[in-house]
Amino acid sequence: MITGAKKVRVGVADQNQAKAFWVDKLGAEIAQDEAYGDDSRWLKVRLPDGVVILLESRRDDAPDAPDGQPNTPVFLACDDLDTTYRDLSSRGVEFVQEPVDLPFGRWALFTDGQGNRFALQPVSDQK
Repeated sequence: MITGAKKVRVGVADQNQAKAFWVDKLGAEIAQDEAYGDDSRWLKVRLPDGVVILLESRRDDAPDAPDGQPNTPVFLACDDLDTTYRDLSSRGVEFVQEPVDLPFGRWALFTDGQGNRFALQPVSDQK
């Protein structure tokens, strides 16, 4: 039986900036950060619920997606969307969509400064 996500790959243009964003602004912890091959780096951060985000070096532009939509396969969860929005905003996280009610539930959309947009939804709206 599948019980949830374990690891998610996210392409980033600058692994150092991405690491700072996920650790300093979102509160993740470093799970692994080491050289891999000749010029690669294996960089993973762990969210409080145990899900690991692999911050993989991306050599091309950000993935395409319509404006106002996430361009990553990652929808992050929180207990209280409005409180989390205020907290993350105060830490410098840029939201491209403030919390809003939509037909599929309540959500907000933020960017990591690497061209990636992530959806954020309260656990109660996860369907």
